[in-house]
Amino acid sequence: MNKALGLIEAVGFTTAVAALDAASKAADVTLIGVEKIIGVEKAVGVNIQLAGEVAAVKAAVDAGVEAGNKVGVIAASRVIPRPHDEVDKLIEEFSKDLKEKEESKENKEVKEETKKNKKKSDKEE
Repeated sequence: MNKALGLIEAVGFTTAVAALDAASKAADVTLIGVEKIIGVEKAVGVNIQLAGEVAAVKAAVDAGVEAGNKVGVIAASRVIPRPHDEVDKLIEEFSKDLKEKEESKENKEVKEETKKNKKKSDKEE
């Protein structure tokens, strides 16, 4: 892999959102995964996984850590430049998990909208 993997581990969802927002705005990176982790700093943590060019990932992780620490606690962060090819398998799993979560959410929204429209049409009849 010629790119880099960036990891930001935040304590709490709000901290994670602030970190991800800043990281995404700071550089051209791709969110490849998000994991909820129980037990980080004796709380619920959120691990954010980013990928992109080495300099972009470094800038994004730095910006994310800075913004996250203003809101809450960033427990850990790491940039792995040009990770070993075996790490690609892990990155693919992160990406696959994120896509599955997005598809599941979209399916749920479609079902809710269909159910809502059916109730509306039943009332009109």
